[in-house]
Amino acid sequence: MKGLLKYYLINLASLWVTIQIIPGLSFSGGFQTLLLGALVFALINFLLVPILKILLLPLNLLTLGFFAWITNVLALYALTKFIPQFKIIPFHFTGFEYNGFIIPEADFSVLWVAIITSLIIGLVTHFLHWLVT
Repeated sequence: MKGLLKYYLINLASLWVTIQIIPGLSFSGGFQTLLLGALVFALINFLLVPILKILLLPLNLLTLGFFAWITNVLALYALTKFIPQFKIIPFHFTGFEYNGFIIPEADFSVLWVAIITSLIIGLVTHFLHWLVT
């Protein structure tokens, strides 16, 4: 039970951090929607993602693990289907410049927002798992 609560809280934190970073992932309905979304996302990651990993194993082996992020994108897509208050929307990135380091401005479609969001959720989740254990 303690492990499931930790798993839920890590998913809650990773969703909240990603929503703060990426304007293409949004939710409406307040904190209760975020709590429900984190619960559904934890269940998706606990039940659906292992099945998807097994189904996509041959493709993942052919690409030497590069295709593993597809499972995270599909989990995020499932979250938006189960909880309609969560939306993935396209957005315009205005660019970033710091001490000669430049990231140019870009327009991101829904697919790229889903890919970037799933990568950030994965990074935050792995970091929090590392931090807790």
